[in-house]
Amino acid sequence: MSDEVQLIKDKIDVADLIAEYVQLKPAGINKKGLCPFHHEKSPSFMVNSERQGWHCFGCGKGGDIFTFVQEMEGMEFKEALKHLANRAGVQLTSYRSDVDSSQKNRLKDINVEAARFFHNFLLKMPAAKPAMDYLINRGLKNETIEEWQVGFVPEQWDLLTQYLLKKGFSIDDLVVSGLTIKRDPSAGLGRAGSGFYDRFRGRVMFPIWNVHGEVVGFTGRILVEKENSGGKYVNTPQTLVYDKSRVIFGLNKAKQEIKAKDSVVMVEGQMDVVACHQAGMKNVVASSGTALTEEQVKLLKRYSLNLNMAFDSDDAGQNAAKRGIDIAIREGINIRVISIPVGFGKDPDECLKKNPSVWFQSVEKARGIMDWYFEKILVGKDLSLPRQKQLAADQLLPEIALIPYAVERDHWLRQLGEKLGVDVAVLREDIVRLGRREIRNKKLEMSSEGEEIVAEDDRLTKLIERLMVMALRFSDLFCEVVAGKLGDVLSTGRFGSLYTEMKREYTENNKIDMEKLRGIIESADKENLIDILLMKGELDFSGIQTNEAKNELRKLLASIMEEWQKKQRKEMQGIIEKAERDGDKTKLNELVKKFGKI
Repeated sequence: MSDEVQLIKDKIDVADLIAEYVQLKPAGINKKGLCPFHHEKSPSFMVNSERQGWHCFGCGKGGDIFTFVQEMEGMEFKEALKHLANRAGVQLTSYRSDVDSSQKNRLKDINVEAARFFHNFLLKMPAAKPAMDYLINRGLKNETIEEWQVGFVPEQWDLLTQYLLKKGFSIDDLVVSGLTIKRDPSAGLGRAGSGFYDRFRGRVMFPIWNVHGEVVGFTGRILVEKENSGGKYVNTPQTLVYDKSRVIFGLNKAKQEIKAKDSVVMVEGQMDVVACHQAGMKNVVASSGTALTEEQVKLLKRYSLNLNMAFDSDDAGQNAAKRGIDIAIREGINIRVISIPVGFGKDPDECLKKNPSVWFQSVEKARGIMDWYFEKILVGKDLSLPRQKQLAADQLLPEIALIPYAVERDHWLRQLGEKLGVDVAVLREDIVRLGRREIRNKKLEMSSEGEEIVAEDDRLTKLIERLMVMALRFSDLFCEVVAGKLGDVLSTGRFGSLYTEMKREYTENNKIDMEKLRGIIESADKENLIDILLMKGELDFSGIQTNEAKNELRKLLASIMEEWQKKQRKEMQGIIEKAERDGDKTKLNELVKKFGKI
């Protein structure tokens, strides 16, 4: 391991890093939580700050801070290295060429330079005065423009492209970044001889950051609409570093406040987010006009399970939001709907301009999603008519069935039963009818992922692992109970070398030095077998006393020997059968004698 990598690991506590993604609770010298990589209800995910490692005993994944970021963020090592080096304040030298060779890293550098260019142009160039006037008229203060790095690019063909080329970036990377477009000669656009042009021209520019504060894309709002200027808003297309389904605008700036308040306020537009933050409501983020995706919902869950949503009050806006709401409900998020009173604007930005207190009160008075659904669906229905009752049930039952918590789900079934004058048992029957194709399938998909995704090892392997976990946790009992009794059983397999080294250590020194043992046992995939087994011991045997451990070790030893003999006999039977088929009587007699000894 290089000095730089070790320095980064020394500066970043693995538990602090993972706590930004997973709620961790103390478990002896470790911390534990629900694994972020598979569905589980009982914690099997362990983190050890002293060893700077983590491991999930459900899905088997584990490693250090680098492997965690790679798994969690979908980064390659070079990208994770740069990200964590920046976090730790470590200047990379020996890894510099590796980091620079990553196209993802180069694209992020391009975006940082482009954001600086746009922002400086807005602040310093006379040609940007109309853009600055527009922003001031929209109510943005100078400090807000500075904080959000709002920028401007004039209506010029390739101003940004030429600037970035002079900064040393390649034209190929500029095209991949989405900032530069290669001209189609057959289209007859642009000036003669220019093969490339800027995607963003004549627009007020808003950088888009990922949750770590890295610029991954841009939104450009047209300043003066023309016939050929394209849409009012233009966004960075899908790139190696920008995937709109995985990015939430403003989360990098809002996440600490979200954690502190345990509440997210979700709005639609980027100007809504900026305006809310400027007004002092700093737990606000935006879906940027798209329905919430599963990836975005899981990202929000890192910080809070309480989500207040403001979306267009018309049917189109509500229908567009519904898919994201369904995903969030299924993920166990508590959703409330923000309703701006009539006459106070169609969105948070307008409402804040008219009367800031009305917006703050609207958020405070947000209604639970099921209350909102009930009112929306039941209004105007004549519930004395059987058909109207059925229509209401058909609309509300799928929403209720998405709730993952049985008590809460039962509450809303009873509420619906009271409203319709129907027995809850009847509604449960209807859920089955409505859900066989849709709701049940989704639930089965979730449950089929299982509480634990464990490889189907045979019973012997699991028994041996359990014994080695206990032998490490209660190392003083190793010599008394275990040593010298498993040589044949462990002559091969995952734990053979560990057993041999433990036996040698105890024989020579009458104790087991864990640090020395760690150095002897080789690491694989940045995880040391000793660390994994010690964490497993903390997870499974934290409440066991020495006497109990001694009895458990003896029982395990007996079970292992019994299973090993069964396995040996089964293997021998196969060999004997083959000798019989081959007619080899001499070998058959030898095998039968050996079988008798087993």
